[in-house]
Parts: sequence; structure tokens; C-alpha cells
Amino acid sequence: MSKKVQIQVGLRVKELRERDGVSQEQLAHRIGMDRSYLASIETGSRNVTLESLEKIAGGFEVTLAKFFEGIG
Repeated sequence: MSKKVQIQVGLRVKELRERDGVSQEQLAHRIGMDRSYLASIETGSRNVTLESLEKIAGGFEVTLAKFFEGIG
């Protein structure tokens, strides 16, 4: 995944999280992920796995296709 895409994915996670009005801690708990790992995804410093993306999208109740709309 290119750095640009990593940043866009992180921004999407943050956008959806803020839309839902939840903290990083709340989202991490909801999807069974460490908060610091989630934070590193949001900042674009982590090359996130598809498995983690699936968890994140599920936490927002969106498909992966919907999650990636406009990214790339």
C-alpha cells in the first residue's frame, strides 16, 4: 500500500469514527483492536492489513467497497 493510500485510509477511519461520535478507545474496544494500533492507522503510519480493515469497516457497519469509495 502506498503512503498516500495509507494516509487516505487513515483519514477515512477518522472521518467515520467522528461521524459516529466515538473515541479511538471506544472504536478499538468495539472491534477488538488495540487503541494505539488504531491510532497509527488513523495517522497513516501503519500499513494496515485487510483483516484489520474488515474489522474496522464492520465496526462502522459498512462494506469494504463502501469504505474504499473515493480512495485511491
